[in-house]
Amino acid sequence: MITRNNAIRNIAIIAHVDHGKTTLVDGLFRQSGLFRADQQLDDRMMDSMELERERGITIAAKNCAVSWNGVRINIIDTPGHADFGGEVERALSMVDGVVLLVDSSEGPLPQTRFVLRKALALKLPVIGVINKIDRKDARPEEVLNELYELFIDLDASDEQLEFPVLYAIGREGVAMYNIGDKSENLSPLFETILKYIPGPSYDDELPFQMLVTDLDYSDYLGRLAVGRIKNGRVHGKESLVCIGSDGTPKNLRATKLQVYQGKQMIDVESAEPGDIIVMAGIEDATIGDTICTKDNPVALPRIHVDEPTVVMNFSINSSPLAGREGKIVQSRRIKERLEKEALRNVSIRVEDTEDRDSFIVKGRGEFQMAIIVETMRREGFELTVGRPEVIMHEENGVVYEPIEEVHIDCDENFMGVVTEKLSFRKGRMSNCVNHGTGRVRLTFSVPARGLIGYRDEFLTDTRGTGIMNSTMSGYEEYRGDFVSRLTGSLIADRAGNAVAYALYNLEPRGTLFIVPGDPVYEGMVIGEHNKDNDIDVNPTKEKKLTNMRAANKDENIILTPVRPMTLEHALHFLREDEVLEVTPESLRIRKTELSAQKRYAMGGGRKRI
Repeated sequence: MITRNNAIRNIAIIAHVDHGKTTLVDGLFRQSGLFRADQQLDDRMMDSMELERERGITIAAKNCAVSWNGVRINIIDTPGHADFGGEVERALSMVDGVVLLVDSSEGPLPQTRFVLRKALALKLPVIGVINKIDRKDARPEEVLNELYELFIDLDASDEQLEFPVLYAIGREGVAMYNIGDKSENLSPLFETILKYIPGPSYDDELPFQMLVTDLDYSDYLGRLAVGRIKNGRVHGKESLVCIGSDGTPKNLRATKLQVYQGKQMIDVESAEPGDIIVMAGIEDATIGDTICTKDNPVALPRIHVDEPTVVMNFSINSSPLAGREGKIVQSRRIKERLEKEALRNVSIRVEDTEDRDSFIVKGRGEFQMAIIVETMRREGFELTVGRPEVIMHEENGVVYEPIEEVHIDCDENFMGVVTEKLSFRKGRMSNCVNHGTGRVRLTFSVPARGLIGYRDEFLTDTRGTGIMNSTMSGYEEYRGDFVSRLTGSLIADRAGNAVAYALYNLEPRGTLFIVPGDPVYEGMVIGEHNKDNDIDVNPTKEKKLTNMRAANKDENIILTPVRPMTLEHALHFLREDEVLEVTPESLRIRKTELSAQKRYAMGGGRKRI
């Protein structure tokens, strides 16, 4: 018999990046009575990772819980960036409804469409919240109409179209039913959640079943399984089984049960159907496995996520400077770390290659890959990574490639250069809207490979004022080749330390990446050439000294300041025959084949300077 546990609500907060999800969760925390009135709290409490705080985005979905009028509300704060869509899909499998946040100025954007499509497909009820209505350029009525249009465009049912709408200022912790209402807190949002989001349903005749939707690790308890109880109740120290992808039950004992209270986890003796719990005592469970009773082991449907679209090669650091700056350099440790990442992230896949020191990693986008690399270098790893490449599909001899729907908001003066650049990358404009404010909204259909390396160009072309968002729209026939980079590389032809005199004489050749004193080696890329060919240069060349007196003093050498190379910029810069050496302290671009003589023999005749 199907019944509902009305003492619990499970919700996910979904939105496009930077529309205010994490800030709204802060307000729910503060007003639910979890903290003392005089307690000092950080902003964006749910962004616990160092990288999340630095970049101001949510990378991993996180669980928390608050109480309101005796009802326990489990909240999942999801990422808003398209590359972390796997986290959103994983989170939606645990909840009974979603709070869809939309910026009152920007309106629904690509990731809004992506997360809403997933929620509607799962028949989840939606609460619409138009946030940041205090912005000077807020247009809440128009945004509400755009939201209805999005629901209709996604084939929402009549029932789903009748979603409640609230207006909020997340930063001030205020929500209201109508614009202009007086409100001092988020009570309208709490009340709407209790009214419109149903309690979790379960069959009271079935024994305990739980789908593992996340993994955590504790130094004291070992691996932890996080998931929602589908049916039945569970008690601590109970003997259970775990059913993996092969369908074979493995025995385990739940050594400890915990539930969320705020951000923290508290121990409980038992848990009810529909609750989100953390279970210790499971060593071999992975995301998608079912934990159930020994007597009646029945597996739940596994979590399905969209296929990866980008592939990158990870290998050991094989440069002449290997082992100087990092603590972890062995291929075995790199593989273990990547497999650990794949365990916790359902959209990541790791595969072996013929070379035992090299591994293939597949994921959703180059930004997701950059986050993995950045996390590893901060943990002390040294490694070499290749250029991100898109994954093609072949059917009946026809090659298909992933296509992104790109939404651009920029000043109308930059419309020409943006259109030209994306057309060169095989993009096609599908929509253009001019609100008469001096800014235009453009929509393009662009191959995913055309966007790799374009984001930096876009910010330069729009003087940093443009906003670009994209989401995967499907696969189409291969649109043809285009040049990924119109410039060549300046390549060091010997080992040593860079000298100011040599770099000063190389400046007219292009843009340099190094400063005097930096170590260099043969095959290392030290700059971007102005022309489309590569040239070998000597950055260690010193000025010849003579015993002749000079009538005038030598001029002081003043070099153009070098812009620090970021990880994303370095990955975008790479050509097919280049790789990136990553250490905790440095990022160095180098040729796959270091020897200039061998590169010349392979057909890439290089000019020497």
